[in-house]
Amino acid sequence: MKKILKIMIGVAPLLISCGNNVKQLGNTDINKIVDAMTMEEKLHIVIGDQLEVNTDGSAVIGTSEKIVPGAAGNTYDIKRLGITSAVLADGPAGLRIDSTRKNDIRTYYCTHFPIGTLLASTWNVPLVEEVGRCIGDEAKEYGVDVLLAPAINIQRNPLCGRNFEYYSEDPILAGKIGAAYIRGVQSNGIGTSLKHFAVNNQETNRQNVDVRISQRALREIYLKGFEIAVKEAHPWTIMSSYNYINGIYASQNYGLLTTLLRKEWGFKGMVMTDWYGGKDAVEQMNAGNDLLMPGRKEQYNQLKNALANGTLKKNGLDKNVKRILQVVEKTPRFKNYHYSNNPDLRAHAAVTRQSATEGMILFKNNGALPFANNIRNVALLGCTSYKFIPGGTGSGNVNRAYTVSLLDGLRNAGMNTDATLQHAYENYITDANLHAKKPTGPFSRFLSKPLPKEMIISDSEMDYLAKTQDVAIITLGRISGEFVDRKESDFLLSKEEKELITKTSEAFHKLGKKVIVLLNIGGVIETSSWKAIPDAILCAWQGGQEGGNSVADIITGKVCPSGKLTMTFPINYEDDASSANFPKDASMIDFNINGKNDRNTTIKNIDYTNYDEDIYVGYRYFDSFNKHVSYPFGYGLSYTKFDYSNAHVILKGSLITVAVDIKNTGKTSGKEVIELYAVAPNQVKLNKPAKELKTFIKTKELKPNETVTVKLTFNKKELASYDDVASSWRVDAGNYKLLIGSSSQDIRQIVNIDVKKSFVKCSDVLKTQFILNKLKRHS
Repeated sequence: MKKILKIMIGVAPLLISCGNNVKQLGNTDINKIVDAMTMEEKLHIVIGDQLEVNTDGSAVIGTSEKIVPGAAGNTYDIKRLGITSAVLADGPAGLRIDSTRKNDIRTYYCTHFPIGTLLASTWNVPLVEEVGRCIGDEAKEYGVDVLLAPAINIQRNPLCGRNFEYYSEDPILAGKIGAAYIRGVQSNGIGTSLKHFAVNNQETNRQNVDVRISQRALREIYLKGFEIAVKEAHPWTIMSSYNYINGIYASQNYGLLTTLLRKEWGFKGMVMTDWYGGKDAVEQMNAGNDLLMPGRKEQYNQLKNALANGTLKKNGLDKNVKRILQVVEKTPRFKNYHYSNNPDLRAHAAVTRQSATEGMILFKNNGALPFANNIRNVALLGCTSYKFIPGGTGSGNVNRAYTVSLLDGLRNAGMNTDATLQHAYENYITDANLHAKKPTGPFSRFLSKPLPKEMIISDSEMDYLAKTQDVAIITLGRISGEFVDRKESDFLLSKEEKELITKTSEAFHKLGKKVIVLLNIGGVIETSSWKAIPDAILCAWQGGQEGGNSVADIITGKVCPSGKLTMTFPINYEDDASSANFPKDASMIDFNINGKNDRNTTIKNIDYTNYDEDIYVGYRYFDSFNKHVSYPFGYGLSYTKFDYSNAHVILKGSLITVAVDIKNTGKTSGKEVIELYAVAPNQVKLNKPAKELKTFIKTKELKPNETVTVKLTFNKKELASYDDVASSWRVDAGNYKLLIGSSSQDIRQIVNIDVKKSFVKCSDVLKTQFILNKLKRHS
C-alpha cells in the first residue's frame, strides 16, 4: 500500500494535466518547474530519495535499492516533470561503490588513488587536477553524478582520525589543491561536493561537538581554503559538517551558509548535509542547506508542519528546491548520458602510480637511497611490508581490484626477498588477524581490525639476515579513518617497533649495510626519538593500489623524490598547540554517538572544544614561538640539490609576483617545490605569525645544471588579517618581507616590498559568545 501511494503522489498531478502541455525540466524555465510542483513533491525533493509515505501521510525511511549499488544515496525523482535522480557517491581517494552486484557476474572495480595528504604532498597543482579528472571519469562511466569530495578541513591536530583525507595544516595549500581536484573531477561534466563545511577537525562526538572559535581563526585558517576552492573551482555542491560552530549547527547556520558562502563568496550551487547531519530540518532549510541526506521520517513531517504554521515560508522552500534542480539539470543522468560501466582502469593505474611517487617524502638519507647497482637482496621487515595499507577507512575507502604490496613492488623492480622471512610474516599476520577483535558499534562495517603488533625477530635470525641480505627495509604502518580519532599511543612507536629498528640497525651496521625505514602512514607520528638510528627514512604515506610500485620507483632511483610535508612533525605530541584542546582520551569517556547526551554535565573536548590556539595552527605556532620540531612544514629531501638565485619582485596592480631562478646543481634530474612566505612588519595592529605561506609552485623535471625561472604570484589582499572587532580584512601599511624557500625553516632568498594599507568590510557573522584563552605572540 505504501509503494502504491508513493506512486500515486507522482501520478495524480500527471492525470490532471492530461491533454495539456506538461512542463519538463530542461525545456521550461526552472522557476516554472518549481511553480508546477506540488508541495509534497517539494518536500520530497529536499530530502533525498529514501522516503515513502504511509496512508496517514507520515513518512518512513524507504528501502528501495540505490541506482548505483554502493553509492551513498540519490536525490528524489519526479518523472512527470522530467526531474531525474542524481546519484551521489564517495569519495576523496577514488569512487566508492560496490564491486559486486546481485545476479551480476561482472565486477565494478574502481581505482584507489593516493590519500589526500599524499596528493597535497606533491604540491603539484596540474598533477592533482589530472588525478581528479581520472576519478571523475570513473564516476561518470559508472553512472555517478556528484562525487562527495574533496575534503579540505585543516589538519589542526595530529590525532584527528580523518587527517589522511585532508590536505594540510595550511589553508592556502589546502585551498589550491582542493580547487585543482574539483576542476579535474568537474571537467567530466559531473559535480563535486566540497566538504566538510566547516571546522570538522575531530571525529570524536562529531555530530554534537561545539567548536568554539574566534571569527579571526575561522576566517584566516578554517574557512580560507573553502573560499579559495569556491572562487577558483566553483564546485557544484558543498557538504555542511556535523558539528556546531559557536553554538549553532553548521547545517543550521544562516551566517555560514547564506551570508558568508552565498552573499560574500558568491557561491551559486547547492548545499547538502552530511549523512544524518543536524537536528532541525526547518532551521536547515531557512539557513540555506538545500538537501537533507539521506532522508528521515521526522524531517518530512517537520517541514510539512512548518509550512502549515508559517515557520517555513513557501518562497524559502522554493529557493532550496530551485538550487537542487539546477544541479540535477547539469548531471549526466539528466542529459541521458549512456555510461559505459567500463572506465580505463589501466590508464588510471598509471596516473595513481605517478602521483604517489611525487607525494612521497624523503625524510633522511645517509647514502642509502637510491639503491646501488649491487643491491639485489632485501630483508623485508615489518608486518605492513607484506600487507601494504593503500588508504584510510570509512568513506575514504575504495573497492579496488588489487593492492601492490611493498613485496610485490620490489619483485616487480627486480629485487629478491627472503622467502623464509616472508612465510614467517604471512603466517604471523594470518594468526594475528584470526585472534584480533572485530570492531563493534554502529559504524563497525567501515572500520578495520587493528594492525598486528610487530613480530619479534630473534638475534640469530637477524644475524642471518644481515649476512645474507644486501639491505634492510622496515615498514611501519598506521591505519585510521572516519568515525574514530587516533589515540596518543598511535602517534608513538610501540616497544616492538622500536626494538625492530634498533635490532635491525645494529645487525646490519656491523656488516656495513644500510637500513631504511618506510612509513606507510596516514598521519603524523613521532620520529624524533629514533630517526638517528636508520640510514634513510621515506614517508610513503598511503599511496593507493599501486603503492608498492611507487615506493620501488623511488628507492631504485627510477624517480627522484620531490614530495614536501604539508604539516609539521612535532617532537612530542604535547608540543602541538592544539593538544590541550583535543579528545586524545575520548575512548575512556562514555558518550552517545547518536547525539543524545544523557550526562548531567558537558565534557571538554567531547561536547565542546575550545580553539584556544586561535590562528597559531601548525607551523604558524612552531615558527612563531621558536618550538623545535622533528620535521618542519614544507620539508622534503631529494636525490639532487637546487640553488635559488636572482629573486626579484614584479608589481602589477594588486598582483605581487616574485621571480626566482632555480638551478639543479646535482647529478640527478629532479623537481623542486618553491614556497613563498610573507612576514608582516612589526608595527601592524593585529598579532601576526612569524611567517605565513602565500603561494607555491613546483618546477618541471630539471636536468643536472638546468636552470628555470619560476614566478610566484599572489594578490596583495592575501597579506590581510581579519579584524574581528571591525569585521574587516585589513592590510596594514609597511615593509613586508617575502621569503622564498624550500621549507618554512629553509629560506633561500628574501625580497622586500612596501605596501599601502587597505580595508575591506565584511559581514559580522559566526561570532562566539564563549570566553577563549586565545594564544598570542609577543613580538
